Amino acid sequence: MSTEPTVRVGDFALRHRVALGAVWLLVLLLGGAVAVAGLGRLDQSFTASGGPGHRANQAIQERYGNGAAVAPLVAVASWPAATDVRTAETAGRFADAVRRAAGPGARTVSFAGTGDEGFLGADGRTVYALVYPGAGKPDLAGLAAVEAAAGTLRAGLRSALPAARVEVTGVLPLQHDSAVAGPGPAVLAVKAGCALGLLVLLVLAFRSPLGVAAPLLLAGVTSVGALVLVEAVAGFTEISFIVVYLVPVTALVLAVHRWAQPPGTAGRSAVAAGAAGAAACAVLAVFPAAFLRSIGVAGLAVWVVGTAASLTLTPVLRSLATRRTRPSRPSPTAPTAVTARTAGAAGTARGRGGRRPRAVPAAGRGGRRPRAAPAAVGLALLVLLAGAATQLRVGNPEAHALVAAGPARDGLDRLSAAGVPSGVLNPLEVLVPAGMDAEAVAARAARVPGVLLAAAPAAADWRRDGSAVVVVVPEEEPMTAAGAATVTALRSALSGGTAAIPVGGSGVVDRDLVDGVYRLLPFAVPAAALAAFLALAALTTAGTAARAVSGALLAAVAAAGALTVLWQWGPPGTGAVTGWVPLVVGAFAFCVSLDRWAASAAGGPGWAGPVAAGAGALAVLAVGIGPQVELALLVSGFAMAALFDALAGGHRTPPGSPARPTYRSSFQLV
Repeated sequence: MSTEPTVRVGDFALRHRVALGAVWLLVLLLGGAVAVAGLGRLDQSFTASGGPGHRANQAIQERYGNGAAVAPLVAVASWPAATDVRTAETAGRFADAVRRAAGPGARTVSFAGTGDEGFLGADGRTVYALVYPGAGKPDLAGLAAVEAAAGTLRAGLRSALPAARVEVTGVLPLQHDSAVAGPGPAVLAVKAGCALGLLVLLVLAFRSPLGVAAPLLLAGVTSVGALVLVEAVAGFTEISFIVVYLVPVTALVLAVHRWAQPPGTAGRSAVAAGAAGAAACAVLAVFPAAFLRSIGVAGLAVWVVGTAASLTLTPVLRSLATRRTRPSRPSPTAPTAVTARTAGAAGTARGRGGRRPRAVPAAGRGGRRPRAAPAAVGLALLVLLAGAATQLRVGNPEAHALVAAGPARDGLDRLSAAGVPSGVLNPLEVLVPAGMDAEAVAARAARVPGVLLAAAPAAADWRRDGSAVVVVVPEEEPMTAAGAATVTALRSALSGGTAAIPVGGSGVVDRDLVDGVYRLLPFAVPAAALAAFLALAALTTAGTAARAVSGALLAAVAAAGALTVLWQWGPPGTGAVTGWVPLVVGAFAFCVSLDRWAASAAGGPGWAGPVAAGAGALAVLAVGIGPQVELALLVSGFAMAALFDALAGGHRTPPGSPARPTYRSSFQLV
């Protein structure tokens, strides 16, 4: 493709460098304030909308004001061995204490109100209750309210039941304990080492303070500008909060990669990759699933703002570098502006006397780099990881993997010791319409294989306007194969008759994510890939576009496979991967890989991809590494995707490309 349009844009930017610098500074400062203020526009529920479980949860939330998609608290009491927990006195005392400690508006259910021995431990002295606090919706504020209610409930029960050992657990308290545990000294040292490693990597790559600051500045303006655009779109359509994780790390890798490109290739690769990436993300944005739409809109914003910054702000920053380091006499290896323009398309830079700077040979003995074996091994690894991605199980990690110690883990251990299965942490709620017999529905649900208990509490909090809520406790957690089978069987058992009975609760959220989002991927991914291919082929060649898009797809799928191997099958043993994490990590892997392929096809230096990917990996590890499992899932996914791209970038060179010159500093790139 011709470089003339990008050269003209660069010349315009240099002629108006002061005005453009002021504009981008306003984007960074004013846009940053707007972006922070607008975060409330983003949907913070992290749940898939549109599915049957989501509709059931909405109906329960509207009618009863709590529960639904928010997992309940589980109050556990272990009495002395001589106590009979089945007696009306002991059971009633426990139920009354739970009701008082839960506060107004809460729904509670236990053995006393149902007579179901599923609420009793196998040890004969442990009893538990499910508590749905009066406040709490499936968003960040609502979840924080439930976490706070756990402390109040724990304190109230311990005061009311001094003779019993009382604990409070649940999915949210377990997640809260992992978040507040904080990193230990070893983890803090690793975080500091990653932050220092990021700076060292940028210093070694660009050899100057401006060379280090420039890509960080480009990443900042891209992130802020993209978030402002995303929040503007969120004003009239649902955009998930997950974009807050995707935008900055993608912007950082793209910014470092773009800054590493010589002027002759930077504009071409930015336009080619930007067009392809924007086309792919635009296709995702039109699919009827909030998570896919959110990723598509966020990716589109990053590509648009990032490309604009590459074409206008990058030349201004490079001109500053040239001014600061302008030699008193021409350097034999420093190309002039005219030389860079004319030689950029050919991928060379001629010095004084028309001689080429010393080039790195294709490497190795005999002038060839022995890359066949490493490339084959790397390709085989990516293919194996892509195969592992087919075994990915999406859902909240299993309870035992959320935190190793803390008050909530003590409650979980108490349940396990009493023989109570962990499925009680994610119960289902069946909304029985007016005119139907709730007890009959509960009896039908209790016969479903894998159900520990099904009860229809008679308390007023569980029956309103003629409707009723039946609580169904599965034996296994819903993200496991057995738990998912129980949810499916329950829905099937309650779908007979004139109309299906809505099944909601925290246990169906993961199933809705699979049904509503992941079943669209076989259509969304090929459509996005085709759009990227057509856009890139129009600006480069069909062969380059095919290699770039297929490589980016393989990188995205391999990143999901790596999450499966490391977390689902590995030592953490989460049993599942948080549903939205593979979507975000896959989108990140696709974008950065596509950008590297486009830059390589335009003649960019081979070291740019590994440097950018390494910077991204070190940045996310420095910020996110810690004890919180879901954040660790996301951070490790980003880091592994960047690592794979760095390895791939070190072995891939455009066929027939000439040897690249070795630049001693980033200023010689300018």
